[in-house]
Amino acid sequence: MEAFSSKNQLDMARNVHDLGSINKMREAIASGDESVLQEAAEQFEAIFVQMMLKSMRKAQDALADENSPFNSQQVKFYRDMHDQQLATDLTSGGGLGLADIIVKQMGQSEDSYLPASVIRSDGNLSSLNRDRVIATEQAQETVLASESKGVQSATKDSMFDSPEDFVETLRPYAEQVAEKYGMDAKAIIAQAAVETGWGKFVIHNADGESSHNLFGIKANAQWEGDQAVVDTLEFNSGIPQKQKAAFRSYASLEEAVHDYGRFIVTQPRYQQAVEQASDAHSYTRELQSAGYATDPHYASKIMAVYNSDRLNGLMP
Repeated sequence: MEAFSSKNQLDMARNVHDLGSINKMREAIASGDESVLQEAAEQFEAIFVQMMLKSMRKAQDALADENSPFNSQQVKFYRDMHDQQLATDLTSGGGLGLADIIVKQMGQSEDSYLPASVIRSDGNLSSLNRDRVIATEQAQETVLASESKGVQSATKDSMFDSPEDFVETLRPYAEQVAEKYGMDAKAIIAQAAVETGWGKFVIHNADGESSHNLFGIKANAQWEGDQAVVDTLEFNSGIPQKQKAAFRSYASLEEAVHDYGRFIVTQPRYQQAVEQASDAHSYTRELQSAGYATDPHYASKIMAVYNSDRLNGLMP
């Protein structure tokens, strides 16, 4: 009698227009009937079929005659109700087979059944993402190998003993460039501090020699000097991503700082920054707007160093 009652409840739940169908399903679950999982799976499949029918109806509506009596809102309303019940009826007798797969995976009633992620590599999203990352890195290495004149991968290492050493060493060169191009020497040093962590992470070539690149200037097509290939962190739509890139390599810090000033004033996209060069806040904001760095907080980070007690104590 209990089995009959449970079966009755499931049969009644198949009517999608019965507002009490959810309660009937709950009552059937409470009865402990294992066939409830099959019914739930069939209803899920019915929803899937209903979505397909709805998509096909939309395609048909796009070509329908607006003046046709069969294209009225009332007809569409009852047609949608029919499609909902039709989807349920179609899936209750075997349907597309989706319900059976759900029952096997959720119920684990068959020892021989294996999830798709076990037997198919494309069922594992983490595997897909990992393969994509590996493929991207390999492509980058191939491109860089052809464009970086055979330069081996570089590393980042410390070049200064302390922030005080960093500022004291750079200050004369920064002041020379600032005077030449109308810039703020303290802003130049603040930017270098952000790019290298106060000189702790300066790019070094494969032979261990420093590239003296304190401003993260990449080796573009116009650069004819030495270069170093190193991992870098770029932001894509605000999301940090590790990439490989070729950077300019200099013989000295003086050459590096002077090349920075020349790079800024000769690039058309930094014209607005050059016009605001004497105002550190406006200058850094324009650098970011022009795309100097992909970090969305690049300008604010430079200004945080610029206004810090540490830099102000070294460069009043």
